[in-house]
Amino acid sequence: MAEEAVSKNFIEQEIEKDLAEGVYDHVCTRFPPEPNGYLHIGHAKSILLNYGLAQKYNGTFHMRFDDTNPTKEKTEFVESIKADIKWLGADWGDHLYFASDYFDQMYEYAIKLIKKGKAYVCDLTADQIREYRGTLTEPGKDSPYRDRSVEENLELFENMRAGKYADGEKVLRAKIDMASPNINMRDPILYRVARMTHHNTGDKWCIYPMYDFAHPIEDAIEGITHSICTLEFEDHRPLYDWVVRECEFANPPRQIEFAKLYLTNVVTGKRYIKKLVEDKIVDGWDDPRLVSIAALRRRGFTPESIKMFVDLCGVSKAQSSVDYAMLEYCIREDLKLKRARMMAVLDPIKLVIDNYPEGQIEYLDAPNNLENEELGSRQLPFGRELYIEREDFMEEPPKKYFRLFPGNEVRLMNAYFVTCTGFEKDEDGNVTVVHCTYDPETKSGSGFTGRKVKGTIHWVEASTALPATVRLYENLIDEEKGVYNKEDGSLNLNPNSLTEKEIFVESNFADAKAYESFQFVRQGYFCVDSHDSSKEHLVFNRIVSLKSSFKLPK
Repeated sequence: MAEEAVSKNFIEQEIEKDLAEGVYDHVCTRFPPEPNGYLHIGHAKSILLNYGLAQKYNGTFHMRFDDTNPTKEKTEFVESIKADIKWLGADWGDHLYFASDYFDQMYEYAIKLIKKGKAYVCDLTADQIREYRGTLTEPGKDSPYRDRSVEENLELFENMRAGKYADGEKVLRAKIDMASPNINMRDPILYRVARMTHHNTGDKWCIYPMYDFAHPIEDAIEGITHSICTLEFEDHRPLYDWVVRECEFANPPRQIEFAKLYLTNVVTGKRYIKKLVEDKIVDGWDDPRLVSIAALRRRGFTPESIKMFVDLCGVSKAQSSVDYAMLEYCIREDLKLKRARMMAVLDPIKLVIDNYPEGQIEYLDAPNNLENEELGSRQLPFGRELYIEREDFMEEPPKKYFRLFPGNEVRLMNAYFVTCTGFEKDEDGNVTVVHCTYDPETKSGSGFTGRKVKGTIHWVEASTALPATVRLYENLIDEEKGVYNKEDGSLNLNPNSLTEKEIFVESNFADAKAYESFQFVRQGYFCVDSHDSSKEHLVFNRIVSLKSSFKLPK
């Protein structure tokens, strides 16, 4: 029997070619975030791609913080990133590193480049360097300091390290080609003077390497074989290759770029999220309306659903956007057989069964998930007074309305048939209580076949019901207007992105824990909020509704 052909993405094809040709004898990948914010859904693609490649080829996976810019970096971000990656299931084992671990070596490689005549100290200001760099259509011009001697450059660079110059007064630049068609190769800056306390190295350094210099050195020191990054680094690849070549690394790493993951109508930019947090429009980097990994986790998404989403998006060189509905499809698919389907009433009115004995509570057996018997069953308290959804009763119903209205009979889910006999209103004309009678012969599970009803509604027994808060989320962005305001670049926010309601849930929720998720029958999937929920008062976040118009492409 012929083996089924397995489609490989272009990165896997390149890796297998390198292994077959003996370029590398193993695979080593890494995820290298800057610790200057929380990770988002786009980072999840990179994490799972890099980790997945290491797993597929029995290689190693490194976790490395690219902490070369202490102005924006915090230990808070380091810890949040580590928690997110562990939650996604990417295991770095003993391979946790920081770019700052290599600052001494980077300094020595800079010295090496100076001695080779491949780097020089430049006194031009940032504005002058920009002016000298040229444009996409015009070549740059050489710095007047480009031809300093090796000895002078060594002395000046050592003085930079010794703190003898002000911030921005001098920089170390690579000596490559000011006429290069690739602007990144026009004598890029390798080191700058910056008196900043670093979260990892304290005040040891007053000069810091630039990302384009540091990153390839980090990869090479660690023995990374394939440096997988997003397409905006494609133009930086010649500089990456120049650095590892001129620093004379044996068997240097290879950079391969892929397209970023873009989601429609979501905010991923760190400065925008930072402003939303500072302006208290959201309640932190993990507000469930955001798509940071921490926010998705708090909302109730699972690592499995995110992995399914990333797999469906695939790996390519072509930039494209994915509909948020596809992410919602993935969480529905993941949860539908895993979670108990329990009862909660989000807009409650009282239902009184007039012929049911007062004070009596009986317990009815209810399956936890009709599609997965392994989840077992639970006992539901049932009594004379219940809560039902306001929309499940109408005084004057339209055609094809099969729920409660005067004279109509419906099934109470997992319980009995009831017939509406009347209702009460308040002084504003709002229905407050619905009255009905029940038929004891119609108990669920009794095998009753005497008659059929067209409507089934859910309910919660009133005396044992737990009051709770539910948060219903819509997109943070006004989808009709798009993410950004074209006039001033601000965000087009949806004023109705969060609705809070006081609800009632069945007593079986009493021991629900943070991050635990459930299906609320007929309502959607909900997760216990990790910040605000307590044993005394539960708070649920709606993960996703039950239905979607999204269909997987064939």
